[in-house]
Amino acid sequence: MKLKTSIILCAAAMAAAPAFADPVWDLYAGATVGAGAATIFADDEHPTNPAQSFGAIFGVDLPAFRFETEYNYLNVKDVHSHVALVNAYFKMPSTVIKPYLGVGVGMLIDGEDKANSADLDPSAAYQGMLGVTLDVPGLPCKFDIEARAIYIPDVYKVGDIEPDILHYDARIKLRYLF
Repeated sequence: MKLKTSIILCAAAMAAAPAFADPVWDLYAGATVGAGAATIFADDEHPTNPAQSFGAIFGVDLPAFRFETEYNYLNVKDVHSHVALVNAYFKMPSTVIKPYLGVGVGMLIDGEDKANSADLDPSAAYQGMLGVTLDVPGLPCKFDIEARAIYIPDVYKVGDIEPDILHYDARIKLRYLF
């Protein structure tokens, strides 16, 4: 009788074990800060200026992939813009330092070019990312260090000129896992 009871208890414990395991995915929110440069392609001129970026993110972290929504404030000399993006990342298998590749697509929502007294038009935005994730042992946080490039075509029109922006920077991202 004890053997049957033990088998039933073991089977019940094994059936309940997944309920006590860690989830396969994590929700997170975070912030980014970056520094780099931006090139504004207008006619034959391609001025490059120092640039800054600040952002907020919300996403889900899966074993091999990560998906997130992102807001960015981009500041390039006299050009200021607000960009919203949806990103997808592929995480390469590793232990402590975890490399990843990512792509994003979104939209320039609003902005202005003070030098040309022009408001930026809503426009598509595309980005590519390459980075590494560092886990913080004992804390529900992860740090990402990444290089990224954001391309925004036809941001406004002045005469026959429709400039494009290529913003590239190095970023640090802090993600808090819920």
